[in-house]
Amino acid sequence: MFPDTPAATAARTVGVRFYTPALLNHCLRSYAWGATYAAAHGIAFDDELLFVSALLHDIGLTGAFDSHLMPFEDAGGCLAWVFGLAAGWPPDRAARAEEIIVLHMRDDVSPEDDPESHLLQVATSWDVVGHRPDDFPESVRTQVVERFPRLGFSDEFVACFEDQAARKPASAAAASIARDGAARIRANLLDFPRHDS
Repeated sequence: MFPDTPAATAARTVGVRFYTPALLNHCLRSYAWGATYAAAHGIAFDDELLFVSALLHDIGLTGAFDSHLMPFEDAGGCLAWVFGLAAGWPPDRAARAEEIIVLHMRDDVSPEDDPESHLLQVATSWDVVGHRPDDFPESVRTQVVERFPRLGFSDEFVACFEDQAARKPASAAAASIARDGAARIRANLLDFPRHDS
């Protein structure tokens, strides 16, 4: 299911080391949702680049990499650039990972302009607030969530965003919380699976 490259393996190792289990599974689900959405919509993308970006997109929320100076997605993007160079990527490829991570908290990007950023935006907004439910069939939801359980993700993520908002009032996380983001996160239908008879 995941790309089998040294950089992808290293990104997963970083995730295991620094994320809580709930955040790690969110990152893994984000990749899975993005790849699923791409297949359903015929979007060609760079598999390794999406995986590494998905695995590192919330690293700026962790204690080790939280920056008091910049929004979590900017801090995570900077780390992804360093990670990419350390993985042997050329600077422009490392910069793409940084860009994808920063853009996942910005205005929508079209798949024609930037497929990986579009896929990470779609995947994370689905996993966090349940945006675009019609794009993710029930059978796919069940399979992905069973493989990577949510483990109280919504409450943990709300706490992360509320903390970011309090310390970084100009950030996208703060804007999300101001727009009733906590309630939208906690109402995500992925936390309330259907049990059809």
